[in-house]
Amino acid sequence: MPAQAGNEPGRRVIIGRISGVHGMRGWLKVFSYTDPRENIFLYQPWLLGDGRKQGDGEWTEIEFADCGTSGKTLVVKVPGIEDREAALELVGRSLAVYRERLPKPEPGQYYWTDLMHMEVVTLTGEQLGRVVDIHETGANDVLIVRGDRRRSIPFVMDEVIRRVDQDAAVITVDWEWD
Repeated sequence: MPAQAGNEPGRRVIIGRISGVHGMRGWLKVFSYTDPRENIFLYQPWLLGDGRKQGDGEWTEIEFADCGTSGKTLVVKVPGIEDREAALELVGRSLAVYRERLPKPEPGQYYWTDLMHMEVVTLTGEQLGRVVDIHETGANDVLIVRGDRRRSIPFVMDEVIRRVDQDAAVITVDWEWD
């Protein structure tokens, strides 16, 4: 699979999902993948997935009329969703935005979505595989790289991650095969 350009026009980036309903008047609970989680409210319009898990199914553009928190829960009110039954039909659906709507990251910072599918090579040019997932551990993020086997490589700039070339879709690492 070829690497994807980090910000190709029209590419969707999943930023959250509808996780439940809130109350009886059609409010929706939102689980955010943004950091901080409230940043999900900065992006409109949202693209509402058709329920397939990150599939290429149908996407509908929606805007929310109101948003906020209820305790630690993020909630939104979408026009046209006026009761609990209508809200229940949206639970589990993905929320996305077009990649070009996200702000440009600072130098040396990267969106996880831009690192996905990039080739990972060592300082000596040995190919380790492609980034298939990224995990947040608290201490640092970890690239999950799939090649001849699965590897977990800490995303620690300068020590392990020596270069991220987004144009070539290559991450150079100071990492041994073992």
